[in-house]
Amino acid sequence: MKKLVLILVLIFSVALPSHSAFWNKNKNQNQNTQQIQQTQNQQNSQQTQTNTSQSTNEATYPQDVDGAPIAKDEYVDDTDIEEMYRKMPVPTHKYIHGIDPGEYQDTMYTTWSPYPLFRLTAPLYFKSVAIMPGYYLLTPREHEGKWYILFKEAGRIKYIVPCYKREMVPYGFYENNLPKVKLTRPQKIRENALKWVGKHKNSSKRKPIPDTFLDANDLDNNFISLIVYWGNYRYYFVLRSIQL
Repeated sequence: MKKLVLILVLIFSVALPSHSAFWNKNKNQNQNTQQIQQTQNQQNSQQTQTNTSQSTNEATYPQDVDGAPIAKDEYVDDTDIEEMYRKMPVPTHKYIHGIDPGEYQDTMYTTWSPYPLFRLTAPLYFKSVAIMPGYYLLTPREHEGKWYILFKEAGRIKYIVPCYKREMVPYGFYENNLPKVKLTRPQKIRENALKWVGKHKNSSKRKPIPDTFLDANDLDNNFISLIVYWGNYRYYFVLRSIQL
């Protein structure tokens, strides 16, 4: 009997480590499975956050605004031109000796005029003001809270016309409408050299000249709509080809 008990004890002692190893093996497999699932869940969560972040960035300013083309109807103006023409009075203020006091400040850092040039081949009229044919530099100026366009010839103001509206230039207008200047290789080398000097020496840095553009359209009843683009703003005024 004792021998039988001893044999059973030996058998149990031999089998116990393998039984423990079996449970440890199962336990380790369960732990590994849980870790793999946690890792996959974390990766899925990170991927979801990344996709959400990307979709958010694509729908926020400025990516969706700056990259979008300008709408065709962005320049449509529903203003009653004839009503504006009749309501606006003829300017009565004048400048001493016909000199624009702001021109010196505008041309201080330029070698040519920064104002748009208007070539007029036939007379135009604003009520009692008759603008004769010639070459004029159109300059927007403010006077007592209102905006006017100065017609300047040879550095002197000849005519003053009121503006009925002033607003910001739409984004990308100059890039879409101004012609691109084609430079030769020597001109490119010169421009790059000047940019390098201006970048490293503040005293030699050139200030940018305001972009300009002029838009004129014939309307019904002999009205002519003109828009002067100068820098960040555009200025609306109206003339007539026949005096009213």
